[in-house]
Amino acid sequence: MKRWSVGRLTLHVAIGVAAWSAAALVCLCVGSTGVHWPSSGEMIFRRESVIVASLVGAALAAAGAAYQAVLRNPLADPYLLGASSGAALAAYIWRLPALTGILALGGAAAVEAGQEAFAFAGALAAIAVVLAITTTRSGARRLDPVTLLLVGVIVNAFNGSIYLLLNAMHKDMPGAGGEIGLLVGGIGHVTRLQLVCAAFFIVVSCATLLGLSGPLTAAALSEPEAFALGVRIHLLRWVALSAASLATAAAVAISGPIAFVGLICPHIARRLVGPDQRRLFPASVAAGAILLALADAASRGLAQQHLLGSELQVGILTGLLGGPFFLVLLMEGSGQ
Repeated sequence: MKRWSVGRLTLHVAIGVAAWSAAALVCLCVGSTGVHWPSSGEMIFRRESVIVASLVGAALAAAGAAYQAVLRNPLADPYLLGASSGAALAAYIWRLPALTGILALGGAAAVEAGQEAFAFAGALAAIAVVLAITTTRSGARRLDPVTLLLVGVIVNAFNGSIYLLLNAMHKDMPGAGGEIGLLVGGIGHVTRLQLVCAAFFIVVSCATLLGLSGPLTAAALSEPEAFALGVRIHLLRWVALSAASLATAAAVAISGPIAFVGLICPHIARRLVGPDQRRLFPASVAAGAILLALADAASRGLAQQHLLGSELQVGILTGLLGGPFFLVLLMEGSGQ
């Protein structure tokens, strides 16, 4: 495996940033009032929406690329593996009335940092449960893709049931997000503190995964080949899973569990730049930011009065796009 210079890696990151910038300019022109360059008032709303959507999309795509490499499973995705629902449930639990005393003592910064910490713990716990059950069920070192997905669906359903139960018991809780909160995510208004906290954790996790892109390329091979290349596969697996879960948690804490972005974007990037993670990871992150920003712009465009008249949750659009995409991948895999 050839070594990469810092300049070459920087070039791929710069190309991704340039592609996202072009897409972001297009998204700024789309709103519920029509397609045009926004006024000053519209710019404030659309700019925040584009930034939040891009951050969330980049985080979910980064997590998906890492999960697929570490698990050597092209169907791995934060939503399908239960990480998103685990993070959403834990973030919701953090805001339960029983913890209001802790929230009051810590102040606003502690509230947001605590929510991110709880979401991270929830995502990591969900992944750990899925991996533990799958490994026990398959009885093999290589995780069976079908078993992994089935266990992920079960964990998702279990987390959703707990969420709905808690939501029924605490309907008046501020920031609850409603019963739909765990079903489809959306891009809404976030405070500056929420945005800064989420951006910090997303940048840290993405930088970590970018730094691990070389070993992750080896990890996508068989374990003996990875060991032969000097990769400490077990340590790498848990560091990458932790960083990917942190990115998922930070995204879910401000948007809810948006489906299939982490599944679609790495596959799009793989078709464009190949399987090498040093090229694939920056391309996946850029694709995630672009895809969710475009989906958010589409939801605003559909809110025009002569169309739907109301804005759809962006998770509905990604679900409509990702469902058929997932089925195609599943059929391609079963046909091999």
